[in-house]
Order: sequence, then structure tokens, then C-alpha cells
Amino acid sequence: MFKRVAFQSYTSVTGNLARNAGCRRLASTKTLEETLREVIPPKQEQLKKLKAEHAQTVVGDVKVENIIGGMRGIKAMLWEASVLDPIEGIRFHGMSIPECREVLPPAPGGKEMTPESMLWLLMTGKVPTPQQSQQLSAELAEKGELPSFVEKLVDSFPKTLHPMTQLSMGVAALNHDSAFQAAYERGVKKTEYWAPTLEDCINLVAKLPSLAARIYRNVYYPDRPLVPIDRNLDLTGNYSNMLGFGNNENMTEYLRLYIALHGDHEGGNASAHTSHLVGSTLADPYLAYSAALNALAGPLHGLANQEVLRWQIAMQKEIGDTITHDNIKEYLWRTLKSGRVVPGYGHGVLRNPDPRFVALQDFCKTRPDLQASPTIQLVQQTAEVAPEVLKEHGKTKNPYPNVDAASGCVLYHYGLTEFKYYTVIFGVSRALGAVTQLVWARALGLPIERPKSYSMDALEKLIKN
Repeated sequence: MFKRVAFQSYTSVTGNLARNAGCRRLASTKTLEETLREVIPPKQEQLKKLKAEHAQTVVGDVKVENIIGGMRGIKAMLWEASVLDPIEGIRFHGMSIPECREVLPPAPGGKEMTPESMLWLLMTGKVPTPQQSQQLSAELAEKGELPSFVEKLVDSFPKTLHPMTQLSMGVAALNHDSAFQAAYERGVKKTEYWAPTLEDCINLVAKLPSLAARIYRNVYYPDRPLVPIDRNLDLTGNYSNMLGFGNNENMTEYLRLYIALHGDHEGGNASAHTSHLVGSTLADPYLAYSAALNALAGPLHGLANQEVLRWQIAMQKEIGDTITHDNIKEYLWRTLKSGRVVPGYGHGVLRNPDPRFVALQDFCKTRPDLQASPTIQLVQQTAEVAPEVLKEHGKTKNPYPNVDAASGCVLYHYGLTEFKYYTVIFGVSRALGAVTQLVWARALGLPIERPKSYSMDALEKLIKN
């Protein structure tokens, strides 16, 4: 009920999302900070009212299985930008992924929503005008160059150091120039904490492509010169260009969609939660997001997409050119009977196919080159076979594909074949949601996060009593 009401208030009583979004796009040319100064006070009042009138309202029961099972499912975190429903999937301020793809502005000449437009939506709850999105692109391009000391730091890393470790260290080093840290030391008022936090967050998002591209160059193509930032390109256009794919518009469009889709997925996932937790100590955004990247680097989180691709390529090698549902089914059973999981299937929350997977599949269906790819064909046919096999196997709560089942395979098709780098792209993406919540945590004055822990003896005593 709550989400339906929230969504109706966001669109309008007419329900015509596209038309109303078009009206909103023509309604304002305010900057991102100006827009936030409008939308923050009502949210502050909403939180104040919740505290005053509903502080004692019970919203869930904590069981022993929640405590010893990684706190899974416990309703205990405020996260404004997105809500993940097990059946519907993710909604960003009430908007589904298909709705976002319909109304969020693309880059000039492109068709897919840009990360900039998704960032604006996540931050403000409003659909930006094309002019606002392009204005944000220009600001990010202007702020996208790395400080020379960070360049030297990253260039000093051994090629054998994992790209995600390099990314985390590079992000942490950027805190040298933190606007929030400087403002805090000057004694900025608590009510204005969010403004220097926003400045840091925009700088962080702006510099991530340069940092990530430099790591890619150093590890895989050390003799390749780095392309400078083009002030006329959007964030992803520059990132694709610096990676060496600037002449492939399909790859650039895919990266736009990939980064926007991966930008936020509620607050309970490990990387988002880590950013929120560290940020709650009033650590600056660079330190908070560096910590989030360390969480993302774990094989149970962000590394999953590279594991999917390894598994898919191994299956393709064994099956050969003749791909049928029967030989896919046989390979799935061999994987399961060997005690391994089928990567790219299942999800901690979702109980239906991941809408992000569906969006990536829709992207593939509009490109003949992708439809002709044996790797993409195998992904599509595996998605048709795997759910029934996993249901029969009976050891998974969600037998449907998640976003990792498709994301890495498209990168591989377009020539980005370095598996270890895939999570870095995820890291560039996930910043959109993490920085949004850092700004809002400061705007709403959220406290330091401090859950209560128990030992097993203490739990047994509680149970007995």
C-alpha cells in the first residue's frame, strides 16, 4: 500500500507518466543543489512527523534466524531513493525500470537513460529536464580530472594488485581534498552538513571514470596513452572513450544502461549498507565509498558477474556450437550435482526474474550483432531452461536470473574481456545510490548506526526467559 501511494503521488492522478514527466522536464532549469534545497525541507518535516507520531509503531519482528543469518530481512534502515520488492523488483522513487528508461533523458544522440539523469532522480525524486541532465554532465566533465598525486599513487601500484583494491585505495586518497572534512573542521552548522557532502559526492562521481580508466590502462594496456576528458561528452561517453571503446556507440550505450541500472538497489546490500554505516560516523564520502568498494569486491557481492561469465564460457566450450535446451539442462545438472551453484541465478530478496536482467535482455534484442552472438544466445536460452531445473533441484528460493546472468556477457561480446575488471564498472555504478544516501543522511540528521549484538549464551538466555 505504501509504495502504491508513493508512486501515485509522484506521477499524478491521471497516471500518464510520460506526459507528466514531459511537463516536469519543461518546468525547471534549477541546478541540482537548488533543487535539493527545495526538496529537503519537506523530507525533514516528514521525518520529524514520523518520529513524533510513530516512533513506537512496530514494523517487524526480529527472530533468532535474523540475528544469526546476517540480519537478513530485518526492517531497520532508512533509504529514501529506492525500495526493493521481492515480486516487483526495484523502484526508484516509485518508478520502475521500464518507466525510468522511458522518461529519463538520454545523452544527445543516444536512446538509453544516462547515469546523470538517474543520479538526479535518486537525489531529488524528480525527473530532470534534458537541459538539467546535460548541465550535470558538463559539471561532471569539468570536475573529472584526477589530482596529480592520485595519478602518481595509482601508477605506482603493481599490475598484479586487483583492480578493485586499486579503485578503493584511489577513492580513499581523494579525501585529501574533501570539502566536508574542511567544512567540519571550520565548524559548519549541522543543518548544512549536506551541502559540502554534496560537493564531495559530485566530485567523487565525476572522478570515478578517470580513476577506473587509469586502472584499466595500467593493468591491461600500459603502453596505451590515456584519452583526456572531452567537455562535450557525458559521463559514460568519457568513460567509454578512456577505456578505448569510444568508437563503439553500442558499447557506450550499453555502459550507460549498465551504470544507471546498477546505480542503486535499496540500502541493505553489502556495499550500500557499508557506505551508509561508515558515513553515519560523519566520515567524508570518499572514505565511506572506499569502504563500500571493499564490500563490493567480495565474491558473494560484486564479483558475481565475472563468475557467471567464467561459467558460461566453460559451458559454451563443452557444449560447442550446437546449443539446445537439452544439453544446457544436462550441463546445469552436472554443475549442481558437483556441489557448485549456478552463478547468476537467485537473489537475496527477489522472488521473480530481476527487472535489471530483463532490461539488459531487451537491450540485446534490439541489436542484431548481440542476437547473433553465441554467448548472448547461450545466456538467453539458459534463462529459459535454468528456472525449471533449479525448481526441481529444490534448494533455491529464487530460481530466476539476476542481473549478473547477462551483464558481463555483453561486455565480453564488445571486447572488454578482462574479467577482473568487471566489478570496477559495478563500482563506478553503485556510487550513484551510495552518494545520494550520504547527502540525505546528512540532510535528515540521521544518527550513527549502532545495532545491538548478542552472544550465543545471551541469545539462549533470552529464549529461556
